[in-house]
Amino acid sequence: MRLALKWADAAERAIVRIGEAVAWLTFLMAAVTCAVAVLRYGFNLGWIWLQETITWMHAAVFLLAAGYTLARDEHVRVDIFYRDMSPRRQALVNLCGCAVFLLPLSVSLVAVSLDYVQTSWLIQESSREAGGLIFPFPSLLKTLLPLTGVLLALQACVVCVRSAALLLGVPAQAAKENPPGGGA
Repeated sequence: MRLALKWADAAERAIVRIGEAVAWLTFLMAAVTCAVAVLRYGFNLGWIWLQETITWMHAAVFLLAAGYTLARDEHVRVDIFYRDMSPRRQALVNLCGCAVFLLPLSVSLVAVSLDYVQTSWLIQESSREAGGLIFPFPSLLKTLLPLTGVLLALQACVVCVRSAALLLGVPAQAAKENPPGGGA
């Protein structure tokens, strides 16, 4: 179990680093949005591809930060009952929720999106809009779908390992000694 906890720490550190890196896209999104507005209304200039990058950065942030959000325990949860539960009962809820709902959803996201992504790469898809982003950008964006499933599944496994350790009474020293990004 200690080896599994060390693996969970390493996996979560990687997921947190991805989330922290992709968070910078929100700043870039704001800067590009300002630039689009200034160019359009101040200089009567505009490019569809530049406008599309805003939407695509937003999609990248949303998709790649999903695992990070779960790692930071900031995901949406109905806390009416959960917050009053003991840590062991919370661990049981987390274990069951991840094993029964999140892992199957993540696996299906990967499975269902692979053909979609493969087709995009094979046809060298470009934007539908004239002047929009060209190949490989649409395909790269679509590749984030299965990657999101992988990151969510990985974080679900982390939650399962830590919950199982708590339920089995195994001290989670590895998690406490080396928390990703300042605490889990």
